[in-house]
Amino acid sequence: MLQPKEGRIDGAHYLPTTPDTCLWGRLPNRDRPPVLRIASGDTVTVDTLSHEGILEDQGRDPAAYLAGFGVPAEQVLADARALAASDVAHDYDEDGPHVVTGPIEVVGAEPGDVLRVETLSLLPRAPYGFISSRHGYGALPGEFPETEPDSGPVPAGGVRAYNSVCEFTEVVEEGGRDYGVLPYGDGRAARFPLAPFLGLMGVATDTADPLHSVPPGDFGGNLDVNELQAGSSLYLPVQVPGASFFTGDPHYAQGDGEVALTALEAPLRATLRLTVLPRAEAAALLGALGEPFAETATHWLPLGLHEDLGEAMRRAVRAAVGFLSATQGMPRHTALAYLSAAADFEISQVVDGVKGVHCLIRKADFR
Repeated sequence: MLQPKEGRIDGAHYLPTTPDTCLWGRLPNRDRPPVLRIASGDTVTVDTLSHEGILEDQGRDPAAYLAGFGVPAEQVLADARALAASDVAHDYDEDGPHVVTGPIEVVGAEPGDVLRVETLSLLPRAPYGFISSRHGYGALPGEFPETEPDSGPVPAGGVRAYNSVCEFTEVVEEGGRDYGVLPYGDGRAARFPLAPFLGLMGVATDTADPLHSVPPGDFGGNLDVNELQAGSSLYLPVQVPGASFFTGDPHYAQGDGEVALTALEAPLRATLRLTVLPRAEAAALLGALGEPFAETATHWLPLGLHEDLGEAMRRAVRAAVGFLSATQGMPRHTALAYLSAAADFEISQVVDGVKGVHCLIRKADFR
C-alpha cells in the first residue's frame, strides 16, 4: 500500500488528492485556481485516486465496500476514505465518475504553447482494483450488465438499486511482474499482465462553463490511450495562461476499446515532468498541433477524436498524414501509402461519448 505521503516520492513537488485539491466528475476550467505552481521542466509526484470503490453505486464508503471482498481496513487508502466522506460535490447521474486532481499551474505557459507531459514512473498504490459495467454505458448498452436496470430516483424512505456489476480484481506478483487476477468460478481465474497508465491528463479550456470529466477533446482529458505508460510523452495545446494541468483516472491495465466501460481501475502514484514548449519550437518538433499528440520510445502517436468512430478514424489518418508531411518532409500521398502499409490504427476507447483512435508510427522506420 502507498498511503498518502508514505513510501517512494520521486518528484521535486508532491500533490496528494484531497477534498481541496480535486474535482469529482468535472474538469478544471479557466476560473479554477491552481492547487500547485511549478516551473517549466519541474517534476511532480501525484497520488491519484480511482473512483472505483467510492462511487454512490458502491455505497460511497470504501472501507465497508472493500470489506465485502475481504480487504482489511489497513489496505484501504486513507485519501479514498477522506474523499468519500467529504462534502465534495458529486452527482452520480449528472457528473462523470473520475476523481480529477489539480490544476497545476506551469509558470510561463501561454495559449499557443504546447505542454509536454512526460510520464516518468507509475507505482500501484493498492493490490487490487475493479472492472465495472454500468447500465446505459459501455460498448453494449442495453445488453450489459445483464442485471435489472437501475430503479431510478430513490423512492421515499428507500434505497436506490443501481445494479452495477463491479468485478473485484486482485493484483499478484510473479517472476518480478504484476498480474491482475480475475476469478470466474470453480477456482478458476484469468491472469493478465499489468500495464499502468493515466487515463486522464489534460489542460484547462478557455471557458467558465463546468466541464464533464468523461468526453476527451483538444485539451486532452479522458483520452484512455493505453500506450501512455511510463516513458511516454503527451503533448497538449495550452489554452489558458499557466496551462492548468490536471490528471486522474488511473488504470492498471486496459484493452483497446475499453468495452465494458472501465479498465482495471486502481490508484497510481504518478511522477510527471511538465515542460512548456513555445509555439515555434513545438511547430518545428511536431508540425501543426491543434490536438493532443503522444509518443513512446518506439512510436509516434497521432490521435483522432470524434463522437462517430468512423470520423475519429478519419481524423487520426489526417493527423498522421499531416505529422509525417510536416516533420519528415514526406509527400502527403506517400505518407498515406506508408500508413496503409506499415502503421497500426488502434481504437483507444468507444465508451467516453467522444471516441478515440490512435495511430502507431514506428520511429525506427525513419532513420
